[in-house]
Amino acid sequence: FSETFSQTILEIFPGGGSNRPEPDVRVEGVLFVLDGELEIEFDDIREHLQPGSYVYIGPGSNWKINNSSKSPSRVQWIRKVYDFVDGIDAPKTFITNEQNIIPEPISENGEIWSTTRFVDPRDLRHDMHVNIVNIDPGGAIPFMETHVMEHGIYILQGKGVYRLNSDWIEVEAGDFIWLRAFCPQCCYAGGPEQFRYLLYKDVNRQIAL
Repeated sequence: FSETFSQTILEIFPGGGSNRPEPDVRVEGVLFVLDGELEIEFDDIREHLQPGSYVYIGPGSNWKINNSSKSPSRVQWIRKVYDFVDGIDAPKTFITNEQNIIPEPISENGEIWSTTRFVDPRDLRHDMHVNIVNIDPGGAIPFMETHVMEHGIYILQGKGVYRLNSDWIEVEAGDFIWLRAFCPQCCYAGGPEQFRYLLYKDVNRQIAL
């Protein structure tokens, strides 16, 4: 599977957590809360996380996470070794929620196909993006595309059909797809509700050989 990143579902039960979840100072990460509530601490700041919360964790950050609620919580945890570049500062840890972000329509498809972007694509400090792709019922990515990077895709909501190479694969909420670099791909929403997925990709760096 993946060679440049890891993507995990982390389950934290009431009273659980960690005071040192990331032992590698080279690693950056993203947490996306699927359900439940959590508390996170970094740089003497304590924040409450709930479904839809997005946390970017910069390399070398000291952080803690715990579940002080009465119910389990599930989190998508994506990790990657940060690719430092001379003259560009590494990004700092920040927290937001998808509810605070207006999805950007993809021009060819109006509002049927949109992307919720947590990081400005013009910000060269970031060497990875974790976005949410939203496709309305009956909508589609209508053309085969390919990319120079790996992808990790976690289905958040709804059902769809993904074409990977020459195969059509049915997927639904809770499924995970790993796409190698240069894998031809497209998809359409196949259910009665919006088809949404969390998409990982690396960006803004030369291909490592």
